[in-house]
Parts: sequence; C-alpha cells; structure tokens
Amino acid sequence: MVSASTGISQELLYQVAYEANKRAAIVVPQDGLTAFGDAFERESKPLAAFILGRILDNAKLAVADARPMCGDTGLPRFYVKMGNEARIDGGFVALERSLRRAVADVTQDIQLRANRVHPLTRKNPGNNVGIFAPNIDYSFEPDGDWIDIISVHKGGLFGTDYRMLFPADGTDGIKRFLLDNMAEFARRGLSCPPVVVGVGLGGTKDQAFSLSKEAACLRLIGNRHPDPDVAALEVELVELANKTGFGVMGVGGDTTALDVHIEIAYTHTGGVPIAISQFCTAYRRAVARIHSDGEVEFREDPMWFTDYYRREGIE
Repeated sequence: MVSASTGISQELLYQVAYEANKRAAIVVPQDGLTAFGDAFERESKPLAAFILGRILDNAKLAVADARPMCGDTGLPRFYVKMGNEARIDGGFVALERSLRRAVADVTQDIQLRANRVHPLTRKNPGNNVGIFAPNIDYSFEPDGDWIDIISVHKGGLFGTDYRMLFPADGTDGIKRFLLDNMAEFARRGLSCPPVVVGVGLGGTKDQAFSLSKEAACLRLIGNRHPDPDVAALEVELVELANKTGFGVMGVGGDTTALDVHIEIAYTHTGGVPIAISQFCTAYRRAVARIHSDGEVEFREDPMWFTDYYRREGIE
C-alpha cells in the first residue's frame, strides 16, 4: 500500500477516507457522548432531560444498527492535514479523487441522504459529489510524513451567521451577536440545540466563516484556546448562551450550548469580522492518520489547531 519511491497509494487513501466518512455518519465521538451525558445528568427540566436521554439512546442504536445517527446526513466534507514530508502516489489529484470516490460510495452503501444538488437546476447526481463537492480544506505541518483525514458531516443550510463589528463594540458586541444568533435561530427553528458554537473572530469575512466552522467541528468539547483572553471569553460565552434557557431542541432547559470555541485571525485595523457556526446534536466527526509505512490510526482528537497552524510569525 506504500511505496518508498512513490508514497501513500491512492487505494489506501480511498479505504481510509471511506472508513472515516462512514464512521462520521454513524458514531458520535467520545467527547460528544460525554458532553451529552453530562448535560443529561445536570438537566433540571423533565422534558429536556427526556430528550437528552433519547439523544444518547439514538447514539447507541446508530452504532448497533450501523446506520446514520440522523435522517438528515448533512453535507460530507473533509479536512486534510499533511506533514511536510508526506508523499502521495499520484499527488494531490490522486488524493482528491480518493476523497470524492469515498463520499460517492459511502452515500450508496449506508444510504446517506443525497443532499448535493445543482443550485439552479436542482439536478441531483445522487452521490453527494459535484462541483466543489465535497468540500476539502487543507493545512500543513513542518515535520512528519503522515496524512490526517478528518471527515465531518455538517448541515449546509442554517446554523451560520455573520456580522461586521467595529473595534469600539468590544467584547460586548461579540456577546450581543452571540445572543442575537442564538435567539434568532431558536425562534425560527434553524438549529438543533444543544450545540457546539464555533466563533471565527477577525481575519477577512471569508476567514471568519471558515474559522467559525473549524472551531465548531475540529476542537474537542471542553478544549480551551491557548490565549488566556480568548479562553476566558469562551467560558463567558458558553455561560451566556446557557442563560438563554432555550434548552435542548428549544423546549426550555439548562443546556443550550455544550461549548463555545473561538478562533482568531489578525484583521483590518478598522473592523472586527465575526462569524458563528453551530454544530448541532448530530455531532459527526471521524479522524484517521495514515503513516508513511501504511499504518492507519483512528483517534478522537482532530489535532487541527496546532501551534504551527496558529503561528504569528513568518516561520
């Protein structure tokens, strides 16, 4: 499966992408199970506690039946992290072909909903593969000859919002936007709490959106940002979100947000772009590392936000 001269084979990439994509649809990661369990134990409202219990039951049944955990299987996407010394037989084109084939095959094999359609004609290829589909995002590390394939299934309609703040808005503006977002989505039924809220702060508008989704999907629940000011704001925002009392599925309860993760990027001196993405009760993610010798390791932690990924300097 691995050649010293050419690198990791396209077939191995396909097999790992297939398995990661399948696991993401079916198996709730352990940090999600723990967070839902903790929310269930501390919930004071009977109806909310009942629903949280059913979320936990559903997670067990999905694994037992080898079926997707949610009827709306969202939009499969991949995050790929590569060590600088990694080599692929066939290069990046082979990698992307493997990822696209994996999505098409998993869609058929475990009956993922074919959600991807042409935006105008509504033509549906039936396999979740098309123009710019699935999404594939990359990051790189200076050392290592491995490839991480992270599969995430996330809804592609609601759960994301954006606002341009000004420096004078400060943290109060961030809090106001969070509350406006939680209230509007709850009022209109546009999210399925309890959620993990990802906040992208700074950068350009498109960077804020990307960071918010990565923050929601690619950090373990309970993980804190290494910047103490950002970490303190994360704690404050999750407490604020839960004070809304919207609760599980909006029926009222103690837990509306399982966590809030913030990622920052240096931005224009005149503004503060902010975006929010919500990762709902269908908490879907799977992570695999392909080593240069062909060994494959599945793990819980995406390890996406490394020191190098968040670096400030040139190097």
